[in-house]
Parts: sequence; C-alpha cells; structure tokens
Amino acid sequence: MATYKQIQNFVQEHHCVNVQTCWIAHMKEKCGLPRRKAPNRISEDSRVKPCPPEYEKYIEDAFKHFGMI
Repeated sequence: MATYKQIQNFVQEHHCVNVQTCWIAHMKEKCGLPRRKAPNRISEDSRVKPCPPEYEKYIEDAFKHFGMI
C-alpha cells in the first residue's frame, strides 16, 4: 500500500495538483480501503475537509497506479 506522500507526489507529477492528506483519507473511506484512526479526529461521522469532487478522479488514478484498487 502506498503512503500518503507517494500518492501526493504521484498526483502532483501527473496532474499538477496538490492534494491534502485529509482528501486522501476521505477517498480511502469512499473506496473501502483500510485507514488508521487519526489522533486529532474529533468525530468519526463528520469530516472537516471532504475531498472536492474535481480532485476525486486524480486520487483514484493514484490508487489504481499503486494497485490499491
């Protein structure tokens, strides 16, 4: 499984976009991928910064590249 930094670098190199780690976590949740519990997470049910729809495809491309989905 790729690290968040590897995913960020892939998206930056291939799509010239910087993605936030919270967006990657949101996409992992949407795709059913395992993720750890963040120590600073206030609530399991709410998300302060969900992934914007226009960036979802870029993160999914990175997941596919690294064989995560």
